[in-house]
Amino acid sequence: MTRYTNDLIQSYIDSPEKKNRLYKRTLFIVGLSQIFGGAGLAAGITVGAILAQQMLGTDAVSGLPTAMFTLGSAGAALAVGRLSQRYGRRFGLATGFIVGGIGAIGVILSAIINSIFLLFASLLIYGAGTATNLQARYAGTDLANTKQRATAVSMAMVFTTFGAVAGPNLVNVMGDFALSIGVPALAGPFILAAAAYILAGLVFFIMLRPDPLLIARAIEANKQERDTQQNLTNTEQSTNKKGVAVGATVMVLTQIVMVAIMTMTPVHMGHHGHGLREVGIVIGAHIGSMYLPSLVTGILIDKIGRTAMTIASGVTLLLAGLVAAIAPSSSMGFLVLALCLLGLGWNLGLISGTAQIVDATEPSTRAKTQGTIDVLIALAGASGGALSGMVVAHSSYAILSLSGGVLSLILIPVVIWAHGGKKERTLNINKEF
Repeated sequence: MTRYTNDLIQSYIDSPEKKNRLYKRTLFIVGLSQIFGGAGLAAGITVGAILAQQMLGTDAVSGLPTAMFTLGSAGAALAVGRLSQRYGRRFGLATGFIVGGIGAIGVILSAIINSIFLLFASLLIYGAGTATNLQARYAGTDLANTKQRATAVSMAMVFTTFGAVAGPNLVNVMGDFALSIGVPALAGPFILAAAAYILAGLVFFIMLRPDPLLIARAIEANKQERDTQQNLTNTEQSTNKKGVAVGATVMVLTQIVMVAIMTMTPVHMGHHGHGLREVGIVIGAHIGSMYLPSLVTGILIDKIGRTAMTIASGVTLLLAGLVAAIAPSSSMGFLVLALCLLGLGWNLGLISGTAQIVDATEPSTRAKTQGTIDVLIALAGASGGALSGMVVAHSSYAILSLSGGVLSLILIPVVIWAHGGKKERTLNINKEF
């Protein structure tokens, strides 16, 4: 790890303006990496289930690809969180993205040799890119104050939109390219994913200097030392366990609902005569709705509050499930609407939940806690992906969608419990890093 000199650290402690410039520069770097990261994650979402369906010849396990790369992202989330905790965001995030790119290369090879074992093993590794893409949002919050955190998360996610929307809409292009070089068409999007993830990793490795988490820790340590010298007592715990629990619950529930419905939508469309182009349009609209509203939703969460926007997330996911359940199978319009609502509901839940996690932790323990929580999110997504295929195989896509919508309503009692029915109060940890 690069050691930051005392003079460099002290310059950020002494100059709020310099710290603010680093905060803005970090947001730019995170945003740039997210453009590539978004393109990388779109491949597995768009064609992973269809690839497994073709290789195995059954719908019952078509949710397994999503489950596999989401399960892989669980282990990677823990690893990236621990690496970031020990060495800083730069090393942790760069490593995670590059490993994800290697996994995408493995998926391509599995399609060439028609090996289902290699496919599932590679999807586990590919999941590292998914986990890293999600954890990158935290890097922008390291130097943010309490009134900037949701906005910082949302800005990172806005940039993900560019790659995430482009990815599904390049399915046909990448499929044609794959065929031209003797690779199965469905492996084409993973060629894009491999290149995108590796580029995202290089952006962090080359550009994220100085490391925002290490600077934030130094600023925090200096403040604690100054408070001690002034005989000030900090009555707040470094970690607000209730805040962490609520933030984690919000993100886990929204992840289960979103992944379950999203995973089976391409398979559902394939059964009713829709081709890859139509699937790409629907999933592209869905991913756009996951990320594009972020700039607005982040500002709203910072201004209106975490509680109100979490409730809005639950209501939006319920509407998504209802629309998907009643949508005519041949109607692209209804499917686009349902998946857009699904993406928006997830967006609201993820950003409000992330903001609550950052509010409840401090730089000295933040990366480790964030990594652990992202493991739970990934496992929730893996469960949703695995069970979605079984639910559809034994009932229908409508039942799956309706069940997901009803499940999302649990968010409302969770936040009511968390705040005791009272108006949300700002956590008393207003530390300007």
